[in-house]
Amino acid sequence: MSDDTVSNHAPHAVVTLEKRMKKDWPFYWVSRVNARYVQVLEHRLKPLDLDMARWRVLMSLYEDEHLSISEIADYAVIKLNTATKIVQRMIADGLVVTRVRPSDGRVTEACLTPAGDQLRRLARKEADEVFSSTFVNITPDELAQLNGLLEKVFLQLDGA
Repeated sequence: MSDDTVSNHAPHAVVTLEKRMKKDWPFYWVSRVNARYVQVLEHRLKPLDLDMARWRVLMSLYEDEHLSISEIADYAVIKLNTATKIVQRMIADGLVVTRVRPSDGRVTEACLTPAGDQLRRLARKEADEVFSSTFVNITPDELAQLNGLLEKVFLQLDGA
């Protein structure tokens, strides 16, 4: 195998890096899609005084209501110290409150306040508009397949 070829021992996974990186390398497209999504959504969230990290914290807390800071960091795909700082700022802004986890007094959980939930609703409306305009020509089956493939890749990265 030459130096410009990568294989994960599966015949269909051989990619020639020098000639087909843009066309055939899925991480290229995942990175580009994510970067473009962040640009578009941050532009729409800016009038709400939100960036992507605060948006992800809002959505994480809405999805699960009460989460520890480490759970928020995991779901929001941010570092623990970053999540801690964001939650502290959101507490100061009246968007989040904390409590001791009832099942484990060592864990502090955060949850949205009514003001945080209102901001989440406004931000979600913006995200829904981005989603609708982006996936206009994608069928529900194609979207489910895309999500399934991305989840599979995500889980397999743990063993990489």
